[in-house]
Amino acid sequence: MRYTLLFMNDRGWKTLATVLGTITAAGAGVLVYGALVESNRLVVENYTLPLPGWPDELEGYRIAVLGDFHIGTPWSFALAKRAVASAVAETPDMVVLVGDFVNYWQSHSAFRIGEALEPLRLLQGDVIAVAGNHDYDLGDPDLLAPILTELNIHFLRNQSVSLGGITWVGIDSARVGNDNVDLAFKNLAHDGTPRVALWHEPDVVDRLPSGCVIQISGHSHGGQFRLPFGFTPMHSELGKRYPRGFYPDAPTPLFVTRGVGTTGPPSRFLCPPEVAILTLVPG
Repeated sequence: MRYTLLFMNDRGWKTLATVLGTITAAGAGVLVYGALVESNRLVVENYTLPLPGWPDELEGYRIAVLGDFHIGTPWSFALAKRAVASAVAETPDMVVLVGDFVNYWQSHSAFRIGEALEPLRLLQGDVIAVAGNHDYDLGDPDLLAPILTELNIHFLRNQSVSLGGITWVGIDSARVGNDNVDLAFKNLAHDGTPRVALWHEPDVVDRLPSGCVIQISGHSHGGQFRLPFGFTPMHSELGKRYPRGFYPDAPTPLFVTRGVGTTGPPSRFLCPPEVAILTLVPG
């Protein structure tokens, strides 16, 4: 290749320049399209998940999954409000919020989170939240606690709660090292109640003890960019192995939402933001 370039004629150099220019223009076009269109094309995605160990009496149980709001800019704030309204309109049995409420903490963050999540008050306590790694940026998830408590949202940080015949186990962010699986599962009754784990980062699913029917996560944003044939060039740490969708053959069956917001380039491609509606059935 080196010798080819040394003796390339003017026509060859022009062809190379044209190709490189086309690739650059296409990349810029994708970023602009993704920022203006795709990152705002919120969709409601319905998934039916067959789960070994899911009880017959809870067949058809519906969970709305919201994650990765990354509230910061006015645009992310508006998108978060749309996502919450869409989830409430689906009348699920439970809403789970799987972390990264903020991109980083700012003076207006608390107000915007409270306003975006306000419609969840209508669900009268059927909402559970966990923290993500970005909820530690320039602040701390302790700032979330009074907001979520005011809205009757259960905020689990290495804790569990029983609601609707299900034991929900919420684990703090592994990305910042504040996860404590032993504490989260401490003193849980072995009464046959199905256990659902909520953990922001999906790639740590192999750290769960046996006994959970599913882990629900976010963090990866689905990769934000999906190229043809499903190739995903951008990954988050602890969000690479399981970027999006349902993984029934993971160590514990795992669902990963594409989330609502973005990080890095405020853009998406073939990977729109979602409100995920999970219908759980016995597997």
